[in-house]
Formats: sequence, C-alpha cells, structure tokens
Amino acid sequence: TFCMFDSYAATNKKFYLVLGDSIAYGSGLKNSEEACYGRIVADTNGYDYANHSVPGHTSANLINRLKEEEVIADLEKADIINISIGGNDFLKSDIKQIMREALVNGNYSKLDKIVNTFYNNLCTIIDIINSHNPDATILVQTLYNPQSSDLLRDAYQMGVDRLNNAIKKYDSKNPGEIVIVDVGKALGADMANYAADTIHPSAKGNEKIAQTVLNKLYDLKLGSSTKPVITTKGKDKK
Repeated sequence: TFCMFDSYAATNKKFYLVLGDSIAYGSGLKNSEEACYGRIVADTNGYDYANHSVPGHTSANLINRLKEEEVIADLEKADIINISIGGNDFLKSDIKQIMREALVNGNYSKLDKIVNTFYNNLCTIIDIINSHNPDATILVQTLYNPQSSDLLRDAYQMGVDRLNNAIKKYDSKNPGEIVIVDVGKALGADMANYAADTIHPSAKGNEKIAQTVLNKLYDLKLGSSTKPVITTKGKDKK
C-alpha cells in the first residue's frame, strides 16, 4: 500500500489557477481559451488548470469573484494562483480627465486615489485567498504600457508606475506573501507584444507572458521547464 501511495504522490499534478481581468482571459486573441498564457503555462508544466478571469474586471470585481462558490472550490485546491489585476482600475476611471489634470496641472490626487483603492483591494484579495488556502504560491503580475505614441505612452506610464509601485509596496510590507512576475518589463515597448486594440497582449505577447511565468515557476522549483509548449498557436484579433 505504501508503494502505491508513494507513486501516486509522485505523479500528483499541481493545480494552477488563473484569476483576474481580460489580460489573463486572453482578450487580444480570437482563440483565447486555447492560446492564452495560462493555458501555455499549464500545458508546459503538465498542471491541472482553471481560469476564472473576467474581461473588464477591476480589483473590486475580483474581491466579489472570490466569494463565488466555483471559484472558492478551485481556490481551496490550487497549488499556484496567478493574478492579473489593476489595469481596469485605471482604465475604467475618467482616464482623460485624470491624465489632463496630472500632465497639465501636476495634480495627481485622482490618480493617487485610484492607486490607494487598488492597494487596499489587493490586501483584501490576498487575505481572502489566504483564508481559503494559506499554502498556495500567489503570483502577481506587474502592469505594462501598450501605447506607442509618445504622449499617450507618457500618460499611461504614470498610472502603470503607480499601480506597480503599489504591488511592490504590498510585497515589501508582507514579505513572502506574493511572488511578483514582472510582465511589464517582459513586454516592454515592443508593439509586436500588443494586440491591435493597444490594450491587450497579442499572441506573441501571451507567449512572452507565459515565458516570464515559466521562468519564475522554474526558479521556485514549481515548474519542470522554461521552454513554452504551444499546443495551439494564438490567433490575433485584428
């Protein structure tokens, strides 16, 4: 009996859960379910996998999502939880007005208010996850800047930097609670990584995110390979 149990333990698959917004959903792709980065990571490392991401979700929406029964069931059995959230906190606000006030008048109060709310929500999100599963490894992705024009890029960067600093602040105040995956740095300013909508990652961008996550999981000794397995090639939305 011991031998049977032992061999079962050795082949027991890790469960990989993806949570968040349209980035994690794969909204830049026509075939998001088969070709998003979460699927690539799961296929590469042979994980069991679920993706409960919802396009348009903010950090406040994710808090509510974590209270749904099907999500809680997967939270409880997850070994690795991968979160992409925060972009919509910025995008769904009165973004043009906020950018104008910040760039023209040097008034960052509305922007800072969004970021403070995001930080508090992130604290709540991690608390909820830990209440269901204190042993899971929680990966939190940094945000990227998908804009190519200089003016838009500069304006976007203000929001992106502040949101990423909030994630880093959480990490420094709560050491060991999360693992930051620097997707923002990985995607960088290469426009080939972004879809035609200049918001979401392209097929190439999804592969790049998968690569970044795989490298991190390999470093954490939770993944078997850093070479992405692309079962289904991503098709870009035009």
